[in-house]
Amino acid sequence: MSAVTPTVPTAAPAGSAVGRSVRDSLIVAKRNLIRMTRIPEMVIFGLIQPIMFVVLFTYVFGGSMKIGASTSATDYKNFLMAGIFAQTVTFATAGSGAGIADDMHKGLVDRFRSLPMARGAVLTGRTLADLVQTALTLLVLAVVALLVGWRVGTDGSTNAGKVVAAFGLVLLLGYAFTWIGALIGLSVRTPEAATSGGLVWLFPVTFLSNAFVDTGNMTPWLRHIAEWNPFSATVQAARVLFANPGRSTSEAWPMQHPVWASLAYSVLIIAIFRTLAVRKYRSATA
Repeated sequence: MSAVTPTVPTAAPAGSAVGRSVRDSLIVAKRNLIRMTRIPEMVIFGLIQPIMFVVLFTYVFGGSMKIGASTSATDYKNFLMAGIFAQTVTFATAGSGAGIADDMHKGLVDRFRSLPMARGAVLTGRTLADLVQTALTLLVLAVVALLVGWRVGTDGSTNAGKVVAAFGLVLLLGYAFTWIGALIGLSVRTPEAATSGGLVWLFPVTFLSNAFVDTGNMTPWLRHIAEWNPFSATVQAARVLFANPGRSTSEAWPMQHPVWASLAYSVLIIAIFRTLAVRKYRSATA
């Protein structure tokens, strides 16, 4: 005779739904951070591009750009860095989308799906891990900027709290854009397509802005687009908090209230694209 072992149903994890979601998200984030430490070239290559932008824009265009009435290379250097910081965190979203597409392609997401975990935790954990990597990249980039001569408080109206707030707004924008990258990564079949799809929209968003040039020198229709660009709002907010050159004379609301505009844009982007990404994830793994 053979005994039949009864199947014991798996109990649901204890705790509230929000608590379980937070715990699961942190576990997935830890998994991705451990993976990054085992592939250090991911971090190294992620640093090369922004450092190249700092050096090239500073020394190649520094004496040619007009900021307000000034063509000073020093003024342009201080004007530029907020844009470089914001560009760095936004370009990192292409890698986030590629990573999610790679996990989908390899079937890793199906393994997560078989576990008793919150559905949105996979994406939240991935984006949080990418945010930590981006923060480290931003820290190294700030050191490089200081080495090439960038300074905060050029007009004496900033402090340590404002500088930290500026970096916080830049990282918040990067986190918001990461959810756009996540949606793209879930919508394509290969990591290569996710990388290409991520860069297609990032280039116009970052270059059609106030990141590298004074919008006052643009044609009127381009200037209006640039002034209402969420990316421009964050760049302008960072300049104001850093007390760097480039105070806008535009009457557009985001340029008059860049800190509040940056917060509003970032929160709205997260709310919209996190909802769409989680919905896409659920339908893709159903």
